[in-house]
Amino acid sequence: MNYEIVESFSSLVREKGIDKDILAGIVEDIFGMMVRKKYGAEAKFDVVVNMDKGDIEIYLEKEVVETVVDPVTQIDPESARKKSGETLEVGEDYVEVVDLSDFGRRLVTTAKQNLNQRIKEIEKELIYNEYSGSLGEIIVGEVYQIRKGEILIIHNKNELVLPKSEQIQKERYKKGDTIRGIIKEVRKNAGNPTVIVSRSDVKFLARLFEIEIPEIYDGIIEIKGIAREPGERAKVAVESHDDRIDAVGACVGMKGVRIHAIVRELNNENIDVINYSDDLLTYITRALSPAKLKKIELDMETRKANVLVAEDQVSLAIGKGGQNIRLAGKLTGFDLQLQKEGPEYDIELIEFREEIGEEVYSKFIENGYDTAQQVIDEDLEILVKKLDMEEEKVTEIVELIKKEFEEAEIEEEEEKQPQAKTAAEEPANEQPGEPVADEDVKTAEENPETK
Repeated sequence: MNYEIVESFSSLVREKGIDKDILAGIVEDIFGMMVRKKYGAEAKFDVVVNMDKGDIEIYLEKEVVETVVDPVTQIDPESARKKSGETLEVGEDYVEVVDLSDFGRRLVTTAKQNLNQRIKEIEKELIYNEYSGSLGEIIVGEVYQIRKGEILIIHNKNELVLPKSEQIQKERYKKGDTIRGIIKEVRKNAGNPTVIVSRSDVKFLARLFEIEIPEIYDGIIEIKGIAREPGERAKVAVESHDDRIDAVGACVGMKGVRIHAIVRELNNENIDVINYSDDLLTYITRALSPAKLKKIELDMETRKANVLVAEDQVSLAIGKGGQNIRLAGKLTGFDLQLQKEGPEYDIELIEFREEIGEEVYSKFIENGYDTAQQVIDEDLEILVKKLDMEEEKVTEIVELIKKEFEEAEIEEEEEKQPQAKTAAEEPANEQPGEPVADEDVKTAEENPETK
């Protein structure tokens, strides 16, 4: 029985990586509890666990006395002689070896249950410590179950979770597929800790850059910022700390070999790599590349930038579905407001009559508001006063018009210039997902009107 108990827990040392000295200490504690339950709190004993040999030995110590008062801690010379075969004098110590069968099956079963519980607690702590110490690191696991949009991953015999919110939406996996992601979060629960994996986090893209580009791993090139719409497009700003090394060129690699490895990992996500600059005008210009800008006006208090572009550059600056300007704003930390050179785009307010209702539309017309731009540009307090409506309702209407107006403007620009695609979107001679460097940055920077 001794061997069976120790062997069952020795297997945990091999399978779970639990330190055998810690496990031996737990076994000693549990069997010590068994001795105290059977013989009382005053019992003197020693539990010896040999994990290598698979043996547990329990020794009960008693003092040899002439007259026994406490049979748990004392024994008379005659009884000691019969049990040990040795003649012991009064005052000497008698050591009795206790067999596990003496404890009874119920007590042994309880001990096993306690051991299992203690082992589970150690396992939880080991898992938590392993993954909380690896936050932000990439793991490679195997998909073993997909349920309700979540992907369960096996990594080092542990279950990790890739929630739907942390997935690249266009990706599809099946059981047995190999998958990579970063450890984003570790949560303590009643059961085993929940380890959250992410493929959509910007840190995953950053770690892929470190793996594929040695100069970033070595600190020669630094990633200064990342803006990302997972699976669609990303902008990465880099800076070289060595004048001899071109940051963008090193990231892209010969014939794009380095960046292509990252693009493939991210389901053909388009990646624009640009040179970082401390000069905000230059940085914003590069972030909005390949569009060529006319002028940039910065408001440092509100972190807004008014960007003037030629009419034929609007679609490039906005990008497909507004993606280019959104990512540029995230990357630079500025709210980028695009202004087109030449006649300003506008829509007759009658186009919004159905959305805002006949009554509200009539109020706008009566007060001289004929176009969407007039409504958007007007001061909110003035609108509330003229329309004689609650501020909350007027705000809701203005936001609705503004949203519809911006979407219509983007669609119009895309229709006007269907061929004006950036190299990062749909290059004619490359595959989807082809990354770009800031090839047009130089032209935009040297434009004397930019600054």
